[in-house]
Amino acid sequence: MQIKKAIKYQEELRNRVRIEHIEKKIRIIAGGDVAYNGNIAVAGIVAVSIPELKVVEKTFSVSEIVFPYISGFLAFREAPVLLKAIKKLKYSVDVFIFDGQGIAHPRRIGLASHIGVLIKKPSIGCAKSVLTGNFSLPGIEKSSYTFLYDEDNIIGAVVRTKTGTRPVVVSVGHKITLIEAIEIVLQCCSEYRIPEPVRLAHIFANEIIRDIAYTKSNALTEKEKV
Repeated sequence: MQIKKAIKYQEELRNRVRIEHIEKKIRIIAGGDVAYNGNIAVAGIVAVSIPELKVVEKTFSVSEIVFPYISGFLAFREAPVLLKAIKKLKYSVDVFIFDGQGIAHPRRIGLASHIGVLIKKPSIGCAKSVLTGNFSLPGIEKSSYTFLYDEDNIIGAVVRTKTGTRPVVVSVGHKITLIEAIEIVLQCCSEYRIPEPVRLAHIFANEIIRDIAYTKSNALTEKEKV
């Protein structure tokens, strides 16, 4: 896909992003992350119950990488394989959290917003670093946060999810408010800096990628013996 076409598609999706309160009670939250090995991408989705953070379901999908890494266009690289894994879920997920941006993005349509619009579900972006915007550092204690601004517009929050660790960047993906997104991310951070559903999805995707690499290695070894 050409960059101009990608930007046009982002603009179309951006117009469909909704910032609104979640009306229903949240029972299941899923995290999504992608791991890589060469030209192979593995998406892991882990769904947990709230408030227990107990794993209720895991799914994954494997795909060849067809889009290069370009800042601001991560969704074109990761969304296709994540969507395949999401379609395998049997549980009805109330909110998705993705390792990436929501509207805290130069064109207000990061990975979490991109996928949220396509699946028509509430979604949250929880990134490890700022892609765009200005902010002041929050307090050192857990639950401290400051807003992320683009000029006078609030596009996200820089949130301390664990005392003494680096903050994460939380932003609306789709069909949720920023305050709700912050509260959910904090609720999902019991021991670690990264929300548990996303942390577990990261571990799961990397386990699958290691299995694939091991299988490939064994296959090559067997070929050499012939």
